[in-house]
Amino acid sequence: MTYEPGVTVIAQGRKRVDLGRSTFFYGDSRYLLTAVDLPIVSQIVEASEAAPCLAMSLKLEMPAIRELLSQEEMQVAETPAHTPAMATGEATVEFLSACCRLIDLLDTPRDIPFLSGLIQRELVYRILRGPEGVRLRAIATLGDQSHRTAKAIAWIKANYAKPLRVEDLAQLAGMGPSTLHHHFRALTSMSPLQYQKQLRLQAARGRMLVDGLDAASVAFEVGYESASQFNREYGRLFGQPPMRDIRTLRSPSAPPLESVNRR
Repeated sequence: MTYEPGVTVIAQGRKRVDLGRSTFFYGDSRYLLTAVDLPIVSQIVEASEAAPCLAMSLKLEMPAIRELLSQEEMQVAETPAHTPAMATGEATVEFLSACCRLIDLLDTPRDIPFLSGLIQRELVYRILRGPEGVRLRAIATLGDQSHRTAKAIAWIKANYAKPLRVEDLAQLAGMGPSTLHHHFRALTSMSPLQYQKQLRLQAARGRMLVDGLDAASVAFEVGYESASQFNREYGRLFGQPPMRDIRTLRSPSAPPLESVNRR
């Protein structure tokens, strides 16, 4: 089972990301790093018709991270306790230079198979050498508590509509239930059940917005047994009942909003 860390870089504009009760802001001087899949709500907070928000998202391949970490010359700080799986980092000149070179490959497609991997490797190196590198190191290190917790996160993401027993999840991760709960909250800012709930509600929102499903149908599709419970929890997360929220999002005057399950 693999995990999909990723990095998002903004060339122009500014965004806000809400993860549980934590909020992150990033723009052209900072990048956003996610070490595991996380259910977030992101919103563009700085953009205009003359200067739209321009961003690049890149999946960071775990084998490349492990390969770099295996080299003796690669020095990465030890992971401190209670380190979340999301952070913003300084977009240094060297980091942005690699990003620009990666984007420039679009102008020469024949070079992509030969150079894109090298540039992505450089980006991983730049991240690992920075303070945020400890997050990737922990997820990539087999046997590390963060790596075991990531296995539990991946299972919930793939099976969010199924009933969840924390005891079974802990057994999958090779940890005790209380230990899993502690590390899960440290990585994701929420408990396993809260994480599952957010995945369900994000998925339901997407199905209603894109596919036009009604609230009652989508509630059962994402794993709820009670439509009234779905409506209550949806309203708590998004501020409005399901169908009113969807009408608001479809309104031409609605602010740019993205609800995504991010790595």
